[in-house]
Amino acid sequence: MVGGGQGAFIGAVHRIAAELDGEALLVAGALSSNPARARASAEAWGLDRSYDSYEQMAALEAKRDDGIDFAIVAAPNHLHLPVVKAFLESGTHVICDKPLAGDLDQAQQIAKAAAVSGRLFALTHTYAGYPMVREARDWVASGRLGELRKVQVEYNQDWLREPVERAGNKQAAWRTDPERAGISCCVGDIGTHAHHLVEFISSRRIESILADLTSFVDGRELDDDASMLLRLEGGARGTLVCSQVACGEANDLRIRLYGSKAGLEWRQQEPNALMVKPAGEAWAIHRVGDGYLGEAAARSTRTPAGHPEGYLEAFANIYRDFMADVRRTAAGEPALGNYPGIEEGLRGLRFVQASVDSSNQGSVWVDL
Repeated sequence: MVGGGQGAFIGAVHRIAAELDGEALLVAGALSSNPARARASAEAWGLDRSYDSYEQMAALEAKRDDGIDFAIVAAPNHLHLPVVKAFLESGTHVICDKPLAGDLDQAQQIAKAAAVSGRLFALTHTYAGYPMVREARDWVASGRLGELRKVQVEYNQDWLREPVERAGNKQAAWRTDPERAGISCCVGDIGTHAHHLVEFISSRRIESILADLTSFVDGRELDDDASMLLRLEGGARGTLVCSQVACGEANDLRIRLYGSKAGLEWRQQEPNALMVKPAGEAWAIHRVGDGYLGEAAARSTRTPAGHPEGYLEAFANIYRDFMADVRRTAAGEPALGNYPGIEEGLRGLRFVQASVDSSNQGSVWVDL
């Protein structure tokens, strides 16, 4: 792992997800740009090998007979390009936190490096790992929803409602800093999750957007709130709202899809239920673990019906699919690619760029 050490939130989540099913073990890390903190973090985690820099780790691990099989990139956005390139060029597979990079140009450079390397690359769009999100995708693909007409997605938080980046909050400090986060805070951080969820479930690309980005906290350089209109392939329309200043909201991600035959609703805070709304019939709640669910949902579920699964298990589903491909390629078999990758990463950065451009131009329609 690169990054994710002491003071970070996402590093421990990546580790739990990678190790949850007993299919991998974290053995090496360059867990901080501060060598002392990196060593202390590695000691606290009981890692066999700690490195003072990601460059050192990429070079030395590639020379070991027992070197790492893949690298986890859990560093801030501005480091994704150099870190990912270092490991790809050393012949190492990579799984990276989203968004792919700080801006579209960096994302395109990562895509080129991945193509040249021939190594596997995965992006941890966690919410695509939830069983009922995969069930919703099956509903759309099977035609049970009918003609898709409307999508509404919201992702609301409140942790940036005050200028906590000026009070020592490490996570807020880099996310609100253009030098480290890139061209956006809120849209880049959580709006990309909402964007990916729309395209993943609907299997339709967002073609154009009209966006209004705002920074409500005085002195904050990047957006902390956004509202958008969406136009999707095939004629469907949608709305996307994301905010990190919505008082009272911790991590409220929800999506509704409306077709000509039925509607669907999923909420991340109640992830084991999918609300199904057939036209002219009673609504029904479909739950994780029940026998009527499709293969994708069943394959993503670990426990019997009535035993809830959540964020860590969804994260681990992305890892499990990626690690299966690591083993396939090692055995000379073709990869299946059942996880977000380079294309989804590029789509995410095109979405961020279009959002910023639309808002800067006075909220006009911009193509992705």
